[in-house]
Amino acid sequence: MMNLKGEKISVIGAVRSGVAAAKLIKKLGGEPFVSDLDDSEKLKKSMTELQNINIEFEFGQHSEKAYDCNLMVVSPGVPTDSKVIKTAKMKGIKIISEVELASCFCAGNIIAITGSNGKTTTTSLCGYLFNHCGVKMYVAGNIGNPFSDIALDVKENEFVSLEVSSFQLDYIESFKPKVSIILNITPDHLNRYDYKLENYTQSKLRVYKNQTKEDYLIINKDDLELQKNVTDQLSRTYYFSLSRKLTNGCYLSAENIYYEEKGVRKFECKTGDIQLRGEHNWSNSMAVITAAKLFNLDNEKIISALRTFKAVEHRLELVMEINGVKFINDSKATNVDSVMCALKSFDDPIHLILGGQDKGNDYNQIEELVKKNVKQVYAIGSSSEIIKEFFSGKIDVEICSSLKSAATNAFDNAERGEVVLLSPACASFDMFENYEDRGNQFKKIIENL
Repeated sequence: MMNLKGEKISVIGAVRSGVAAAKLIKKLGGEPFVSDLDDSEKLKKSMTELQNINIEFEFGQHSEKAYDCNLMVVSPGVPTDSKVIKTAKMKGIKIISEVELASCFCAGNIIAITGSNGKTTTTSLCGYLFNHCGVKMYVAGNIGNPFSDIALDVKENEFVSLEVSSFQLDYIESFKPKVSIILNITPDHLNRYDYKLENYTQSKLRVYKNQTKEDYLIINKDDLELQKNVTDQLSRTYYFSLSRKLTNGCYLSAENIYYEEKGVRKFECKTGDIQLRGEHNWSNSMAVITAAKLFNLDNEKIISALRTFKAVEHRLELVMEINGVKFINDSKATNVDSVMCALKSFDDPIHLILGGQDKGNDYNQIEELVKKNVKQVYAIGSSSEIIKEFFSGKIDVEICSSLKSAATNAFDNAERGEVVLLSPACASFDMFENYEDRGNQFKKIIENL
């Protein structure tokens, strides 16, 4: 365990995880200094929080004071090639992520969940299911509640369901989950990884690199990228699959889901027991069932949790139905693979709102699904021209100046029994604060219709 007493520690980034890290450092006797390039107008809430607990900070710059430390904690939004990171490395300053920091002071069992898609749903379901089964579990990480906020609260026999992104894994050293779950690997955030899928994949795989034979790794047997790249792990490995029978893990057969350990069946339920819509959510649920059975949770209680868990906000969330038209908020779909899952989840004709800040998207992945399931595309944001050009001649694409005009036009064109789906395939930062802001604004627009 690190000793932070009297240590000067710089925290780069002053949003949720940065503020939480600074608070944890101060609580443990360290001297945090928070530095963020954004101006104070955007960071009013953070400023108030830091002032209230007398933590020194600067906004709008990274001054020399940011480098007056031996340890730097970076928030996931800080690019690895940014000037502050390069300068810190040049000065020999040790750099870690907020997740690494918090894990050093967490006494409980960490179930770390990563992947390109489904992390938030799976992390939420895991927390809900374990608590439903009578096992105390906190939910934290990239899901919105920073790990640093709860790390000291977790007792030895308790659990944390922790969503971790590739950005957080880039700067780990000793981070060692009891269980690591990798859901899938598809192209995402490639602008942060020199547009190389292999770099992004290796970042994700860091989640299990410190595990030992006392720990568990749960991976998607159907994912080709994982099958190709998961090697040299020391932990005990279990799988989940929608397409093949397994003797160590969870699999789908006809309409049933089974869990086996060394060929012995220890759990079964029907796909109809899973409240969440879509095959991708059967896959997410199987990952959680596998984790639950590793700790011998009760079968009936597991099924009860699967039946009662509701979809998380901004992930295939039904906003409301107006005149027989369903409005679905899937703002968290920030890559093409997420949109693919969304398009497969509806049998009804879809009016699709796409666009935002492009991250190197390959729309070839969804071209056939769009032609088959979508009546019209409404393109928004800085990628709207790219979307228009790609789908030109394949499907009607309307460029809209705002999310409001896209939603309103889609409603005007939609008929009873059809779906208006916000599933952007892009980041939100060209128009909104984050994907939550985008989803919340979408919901307000629909409510006003």
